[in-house]
Amino acid sequence: MLVYGRNVAKEILNKDKKVQKIILQEGFDDKEINSLIEKSNFPVEYAPKYKMDHLSNGNHQGIILNIPDYKYLQLSEILEDSNFVVILDHLEDPHNLGAIIRTCEAAGVDGIILPKDRQVQVNSTVMKTSVGTLDQVRLVSVTNIANTIKELKDNGFWVVGTALSDKSVDYRSVYYSGKIALVIGNEGAGMSQLVEKSCDYVVKIPMYGTTNSLNASVAAGIMIYENRRSEERLSRNA
Repeated sequence: MLVYGRNVAKEILNKDKKVQKIILQEGFDDKEINSLIEKSNFPVEYAPKYKMDHLSNGNHQGIILNIPDYKYLQLSEILEDSNFVVILDHLEDPHNLGAIIRTCEAAGVDGIILPKDRQVQVNSTVMKTSVGTLDQVRLVSVTNIANTIKELKDNGFWVVGTALSDKSVDYRSVYYSGKIALVIGNEGAGMSQLVEKSCDYVVKIPMYGTTNSLNASVAAGIMIYENRRSEERLSRNA
């Protein structure tokens, strides 16, 4: 996997992650990064700007790292010690995925579950947007979300989906107790019908302006912290 940009490069090199190759633009002069590269002993290749531009899909800032593909976990690896997970129903925007990863890390979410197909995967943009939190969050890759929801229910999870529909209830009216799996739908289509039918509750965030929906990562942030707020309130009243 190719990742690029100076901040991401510093993060990877400082954490001693495995790097297969470093590609630097001819004349690259960042003293801090050059020092880290010298200490790392990773193979380095120099290339002209046009080649760097061709390899990257954004502003590479003169450095590209070829690193191993992200290693996802299996659902079985997080089930025993998880009480709060987030399920992503075929998100397409890497910025949304990166922002959700960052929020999940901040809120102490136990894992993020995403499908293998028709879903944005961890890439350079996700790494940049998640701002160094990717290693602290457990990402699980699954073949079928509906089957995964069934397995979560079999293990004591309540499943809460988010959708703007007539059947949805205000997200503040749900009693978030016990093990919770929160489903965030696709940016345009929302949750699939099969996934929505699998949910125990379907909730919505009220809209008070002319906008009829929120960005997926914003909605995820509101729902994640509502769950945390409910947990804290229950703990105080226990």
